[in-house]
Amino acid sequence: MRVNRTESIVAIMLFALAALAGCQKGPEGGVDFVTPTDGMTVPRTVKVVMKVEGMKVRPAGKLVEGTGHHHLIIDGSYVPKGEIVPKDAKHLHFGKGQTEAVVTLTPGDHTLTLQFANGHHESYGKDWSRTIRVHVK
Repeated sequence: MRVNRTESIVAIMLFALAALAGCQKGPEGGVDFVTPTDGMTVPRTVKVVMKVEGMKVRPAGKLVEGTGHHHLIIDGSYVPKGEIVPKDAKHLHFGKGQTEAVVTLTPGDHTLTLQFANGHHESYGKDWSRTIRVHVK
């Protein structure tokens, strides 16, 4: 059986891709909204239910590996890893370990970003955030 150069190169590339695929690290977990969902039309006062997978929710205060608490950012993006999540009207902190909240929004289109952070409010970054869009009637 005679193998030409092109077939050899293709075989080597396929082998390399298969080997690299085994080395890729999948996501360890993340945060998400149970409700509302992306694109949903909601009333001005809306119940937000948050979840996390791969870490545990714990009240702020102590640094405990594998734990953190939720922050809800209204009309803003994720907070880069290691930065403190600001505390203002746009950045809502749930430092008691809450996984549900009722928020009031103005009519129109909004983004809601869920951000997970450690016990000192230091963000776990983009991988531990989720942004959705909602329309408030």
